[in-house]
Amino acid sequence: MGIVVLTMKASVIEMFLVLLVTGIQSNQEMTKKMKRPKFTVPQISCDVRAGKITNVEFIVKCPPGCQDPRYHVYGADVYASYSSVCGAAVHSGVLDNSGGKILVRKVAGQSGYKGSYSNGVQSLSLPRWRESFVVSGEPALWKPESVLLDAGFVPKEELSTQSLEPASQGDPSCKVDLSFLIDGSSSIGKRRFRIQKQFLTDVAQTLDIGPAGPLMGVVQYGDNPATQFNLKTHMNSQDVKAAIEKISQRGGLSNAGRAISFVTKNFFSKFNGNRGGAPNVAVVMVDGWPTDKVEEASRLARESGVNIFFITIEGASENEKQYMLEPNFANKAVCRTNGFYSLTVQNWFSLHKTVQPLVKRVCDTDRLACSKTCLNSADIGFVIDGSSSVGTSNFRTVLQFVANLSREFEISDTDTRIGAMQYTYEQRLEFGFDEYSTKSDVLNAIKRVGYWSGGTSTGAAIHYALEQLFKKSKPNKRKLMILITDGRSYDDIRIPAMLAHHKGVITYAIGVAWAAQDELDIIATHPARDHAFFVDEFDNLYKVVPKVIQNICTEFNSQPRN
Repeated sequence: MGIVVLTMKASVIEMFLVLLVTGIQSNQEMTKKMKRPKFTVPQISCDVRAGKITNVEFIVKCPPGCQDPRYHVYGADVYASYSSVCGAAVHSGVLDNSGGKILVRKVAGQSGYKGSYSNGVQSLSLPRWRESFVVSGEPALWKPESVLLDAGFVPKEELSTQSLEPASQGDPSCKVDLSFLIDGSSSIGKRRFRIQKQFLTDVAQTLDIGPAGPLMGVVQYGDNPATQFNLKTHMNSQDVKAAIEKISQRGGLSNAGRAISFVTKNFFSKFNGNRGGAPNVAVVMVDGWPTDKVEEASRLARESGVNIFFITIEGASENEKQYMLEPNFANKAVCRTNGFYSLTVQNWFSLHKTVQPLVKRVCDTDRLACSKTCLNSADIGFVIDGSSSVGTSNFRTVLQFVANLSREFEISDTDTRIGAMQYTYEQRLEFGFDEYSTKSDVLNAIKRVGYWSGGTSTGAAIHYALEQLFKKSKPNKRKLMILITDGRSYDDIRIPAMLAHHKGVITYAIGVAWAAQDELDIIATHPARDHAFFVDEFDNLYKVVPKVIQNICTEFNSQPRN
């Protein structure tokens, strides 16, 4: 019996030892399987900016050669996120030009960044930027637990700028349709042409291009202009940058005037991606001075709603001005001569300093004055005579005249707005400026106006229009009153007409049949010959439409450009 018990105890002990050894081996194997994979540091190129990386803190490997001045750096110690990550690392002394690993931490944006020369890199100044970063050369302190691989970073072979942040829809605060007219003339030379392309690339990156923000196209000019790509070709800054790299110099003269004319007639079309609701901006770059005249082409561009900016690089010296075909060409070309639309650069190597000032200006849509044309910037109030002498049939002809005039304008809640009232002895508001925001809705509202019939109190009608229509006009709109009548007024028209002129309402008086010419001249804004019209029959009203439109636009376009 004792022998049996001893044998059983030995078996149990042997089994326990086997299980213990097996468990240890299994635990070692599990430990091996649970070890983290080796952490891979992603490598980026010298031109990658910190703002393109969404991580708040990250480690990257920089290649050699990032000391090159084309990789722009803004600030010192604390850098704007618009800077090259690796360029900033060299500037700060964390890396030398041979590259290496760095640790980057995002910090708050600064109210200003001061440029300096350090470690072979000239950093630039910047007034302000939304985000900053600092660099450190101690990647050994990085903890893989907070690893970039968990936050969207990938190894070098998979790394791209697009993978570092979600696709942008563009900056909605800068929704402009932008054309660059670049100088490809022979005199500019290959080196300066490359600088010009780098400038375009920097602008494209700064703009944050996208369908909800700015769109950009490029036209190159020499003897003749040619579109390199239009507004709808590329929908993000990276693609625009790649397209700019492929542009080759055309050579020839420097016919900027011909290029401006081309852009006005061809580039800003719906077919080429013009969005209609976004301001049209043309930035003309010229080396020295143009070899043709720009004044007439620029006038037509302004009247078409194109905001022309001029960047003159290495302009004519006093001795060279005798060779210029058109002195003071920039002021003859730009949208306004107040300095906002003109930038002068002393030499090509300073062109990069113009990126921020230019972007700030083209994005300031409230100051893009040439977006406002004679057809998209008015509140137009129609004052319609509905007296008994007009009659039902002729009243429909008057409404057709009102509709024909309205069709000529660009109608929306931000462009031209239309309102209408009818009068006899009394007055009735048919619809106000804020009721209809599309052309079709306005035209349908005009059709629905019913004939009233009664006497003719034109003076009271003018006063009513000022109170009920034009009191609700927007401050930035031109106020146009178009009054249509077929007879002499029963009341005084002088005081209401003077009041309208005093309030800045431009009045057009349209007389038919028995209307009194002397009253039309009093009602109309001075000079009466441009604002008062008469036809002997209602059926001839259609003839007045082009004359009224022409005079409205002539008056608008004759405003001072300062």
